[in-house]
Amino acid sequence: MKIGIPKGLLYCKYYPFVNNFFSELGAEIITSEDTNREILDLGVKFSVDDACLPVKIFHGHVASIKDKCDFIFIPRFMEVDKGQSICPKFCGLPEMVKNSIPELPQIITEPIYGLNDKKLWEFSRKIGKRLKKDRKSIEKAFIDSLAIQKKFNVGKYDKNYKLKIALVGHPYNIYDNFTNMDIIKKLNKMNIGVVTEEYVEKESIDEEVNKLFKRPFWTFARNSYGFAAHVGEHKKVDGIIYISSFACGIDSVVIELIKDKLNNFPILVLKVDEQTGEAGVETRIEAFTDMLERRCS
Repeated sequence: MKIGIPKGLLYCKYYPFVNNFFSELGAEIITSEDTNREILDLGVKFSVDDACLPVKIFHGHVASIKDKCDFIFIPRFMEVDKGQSICPKFCGLPEMVKNSIPELPQIITEPIYGLNDKKLWEFSRKIGKRLKKDRKSIEKAFIDSLAIQKKFNVGKYDKNYKLKIALVGHPYNIYDNFTNMDIIKKLNKMNIGVVTEEYVEKESIDEEVNKLFKRPFWTFARNSYGFAAHVGEHKKVDGIIYISSFACGIDSVVIELIKDKLNNFPILVLKVDEQTGEAGVETRIEAFTDMLERRCS
């Protein structure tokens, strides 16, 4: 049994659990390559024109492995944290892919209603039953995979750099090196360290979010705002770079909320889509970091 796992969207955060779970159930894992130009071109070809860049890229990952596996894993994220909504593209992702890419193998689309242990167990049990595995095998695979996931932290917290920048945005923009033009490596070469939201306590994010007139109900919006507001307000970084997908409605609101909160704090917004050129991004980053150096000198 070969199960295809596309390296798009939230794969960057939860792949330790997913890969180990399927492997322990006896499946051969077929992952797509890291995002590259060929995968992006496939995604643009198969997805609808008004989809955001991460969704187009996900389509490309699926198309690149659809002929190599018996099943493709496309989870239906309905909720990440209790009481918070997630972008509709996650809820309808299986249908988007099925209606856009022809000749797909069977799709594993079980919904996820939260990432606590109980919800993850319900999700894992349904997948195990779908693959005709016994309860004992499913339980062992689940327990082992959960332990591996809890030891994993995709976040970045650089030390011993001249300057420090908070990298803000949806995780699949922050950790996909093709999407963001390998921005972390570029900043490190300029002697600039990077901090991501995983290294800020949830309580600190909650504290900033609770100060808003109305609580944001999008998980990614909430985390991005709370993280940026905390590190900016307490001067834990010298500047903020927000990586945003072009035409993302959530980001357009959050960016303005952050700017309003932090007033004159240095913020660079990088909008990315399939037409974004690396040279232009490098120029903007260099100009921003030069400004930070002058400001801090």
